[in-house]
This record gives sequence, C-alpha cells and structure tokens, in this order.
Amino acid sequence: MTLTHTLDYERADRRGLRLTYAEPEGSVRGGVVVLHEVGGVTEAAEALVTSLATEGWLAVTPHLQDLDGSHSGQDLLGVTDTTLAWLVDDRGLRGDLLGIVGFDLGGTASLIVASNRELGAAVSVGGRGIGAPASPELPALVEIAGGLTSPWLGLYGDDGDEAGQAEVERLADAASAARVATNVVRYPGVSHRFDTDPDTAAQAWQRTLAWFDAHLR
Repeated sequence: MTLTHTLDYERADRRGLRLTYAEPEGSVRGGVVVLHEVGGVTEAAEALVTSLATEGWLAVTPHLQDLDGSHSGQDLLGVTDTTLAWLVDDRGLRGDLLGIVGFDLGGTASLIVASNRELGAAVSVGGRGIGAPASPELPALVEIAGGLTSPWLGLYGDDGDEAGQAEVERLADAASAARVATNVVRYPGVSHRFDTDPDTAAQAWQRTLAWFDAHLR
C-alpha cells in the first residue's frame, strides 16, 4: 500500500516549506508536483499524490496554505521552485522528467508556472480566472497562455452555458499561439469541480496520465 509522508524542507537559499509526498514501490519514472485546491492538503489531495505514485511517479504536494493567504504569481512560483529543488537536489531526478498538475486553484497555478518555467509537462484540471483574474494578485489566464514554456494540457468544464463555452474556447485559442505542445479539452455541462462527475473525473485522470506518459520520458 502506498503511503504519504510529510516533511519540512529547509534550505538556506529557499523558503522553508512543508511537503507531502508518496513514492512508487518500484522504479521511479520521474517527479510530479501536485498543486492542490483551496483548503490545503486534504484527503483528496493525498489520494491524488498516492495515485500518481502508484503509476510510477514520485509525487509531492507543497502546502500552499502556508502562504498565509497570499497567492501571488511570485509566491506560487517560489513554492514550486522549492518543491522542484527537493525533487532534483534531494531525490536526484532529472529536470526533463519533472511535471506539474493542479486542480481548481492549483489548476490556475499550474498554468502560471507552465508560463514561467520550462518543465517536461504541465496539466491544469479546472481552474478559475480564465477571462478575468481569479484574484488581484494573479493574471487572467488568457493573457499568459500564449507564452507557455512547458507542454500544457488544460481540462475544463464549461458549466453548461454559452459564456463558459466561449471562455474555454478563448483559452484554447490563446494557448495555440505558444511554442510548445498544448491541448485544451472542454467538457460540456460540467463545472470545474470534476469530482462531482465521476465519469468526467475518470476521463480527466486518464488524459492527465497520457500527457505525462507522452512528455516525461
């Protein structure tokens, strides 16, 4: 049975950070940073970490709630950089075998990271702030998607209305201008909370694994 572990990661040149992680029982294919939703590292977040470990990835989630309510782009990048440093410096993983996946707020953060860092792969499952910023500290996603520097997959529900559909399509158009591989999948009639729709959640999970399989090798 795959178990999660939590540690305090401290380095002189980086901010201290709590990390929760799970290791594969066999060989490690690479590392995946999980950016969790609002509410902290919940049981659902831990389940995602262990599920990725079952698939062969060393999966780790930084405790974003330790940001004390501040979720600016620079804060999210700093936390992600610290987590990536742990995977590379402490666990010996190659940079081209590192990916990131985010859900809800984490999905927003994942796109921001993928527009500012060169990773092997990135996935956003849902996420706010497509057409208008999710908060004053964050950019609108359509404004940065064209500058993606990591191969990125976006999985979004459209809430079953024309406005939601148009918003996701705008994001897809913006991402298509990037110089890296991108793909945006829209799920009609589904909210960004995929966990309320088991069939959509299962499809999103398989697409996420396929994206990592294709780009982290």
